[in-house]
Amino acid sequence: MSSYNLTHLKQLEHEAIFIMREVAAQFERPALLFSGGKDSIVMVHLALRAFYPASIPFPLLHIDTGHNFPETLEYRDWLVKKTGARLLVRYVQDSIDKGRCAEEKGVNPSRNGLQTVTLLDALEELRFDAALGGGRRDEEKARAKERFFSHRDEFGQWDPKNQRPELWNLFNGRIHPGEHFRVFPLSNWTEMDIWQYIAAEKIEIPSLYFSHKRQVVNRKGILLADSLYNTLLPGEIYETRTVRFRTVGDASCTGAVESPAATLEDIIAEVAAARQTERGTRADDRRSETAMEDRKKAGYF
Repeated sequence: MSSYNLTHLKQLEHEAIFIMREVAAQFERPALLFSGGKDSIVMVHLALRAFYPASIPFPLLHIDTGHNFPETLEYRDWLVKKTGARLLVRYVQDSIDKGRCAEEKGVNPSRNGLQTVTLLDALEELRFDAALGGGRRDEEKARAKERFFSHRDEFGQWDPKNQRPELWNLFNGRIHPGEHFRVFPLSNWTEMDIWQYIAAEKIEIPSLYFSHKRQVVNRKGILLADSLYNTLLPGEIYETRTVRFRTVGDASCTGAVESPAATLEDIIAEVAAARQTERGTRADDRRSETAMEDRKKAGYF
């Protein structure tokens, strides 16, 4: 009798595809949240595989803060053209112009938290009842509390104590008018799994993830890149270092790491030896012990 054994990556892939198909079956208007980072790139790859030979049955929704790295936007447009996916973009700047939110003041102003307002407005405007995200439980302790199907109330808020049981891979997607779900097919993946999968599937990713020379400033241990969205403080200077980014977010709060890793194999070896989580380079997560959970309760990704 022949055996049917799957590698751990194939098991994770099948789980994620199953959840995506459940979303397509249970919800009327789902969307896939796309940021241009490695997790959302893997999500698009999985969606293409889940529904092949048909096209992805839901649009990609990008909440554009206006503080993106240029490489991220170039990659986003290239991927959409390559896959034929439908892209919807909503802008944080529009929310600011309408008075829905206000720019932060002080040192290290970020638009990361402002994305929540734009996202919730977009979900209401476009009448999405489910939003697929690339969050993983290993990233941060607040994300470790998420279920695959994460319920949001009519205000878009998350209550970690009021989530539905998920027994035997049965997912309850029933909602009242105005409510929606965030769905996380990559919940059981780790950063290492993501990189190994990208290497195994030969998925193209933005150049930011690979070693390159860039002007950065060391601000409280975080290497922030020279950009239009960062202002030097008294006594600070930019210096050229060989860096890469483990996670890609806003240029105003995403730190680089010094690294010679120029290939996927190098990155995998580096991640295996790392003693800091990838979100340890995010300035916005250092604002308080519960920074991520507080944002998620308000409706953040």
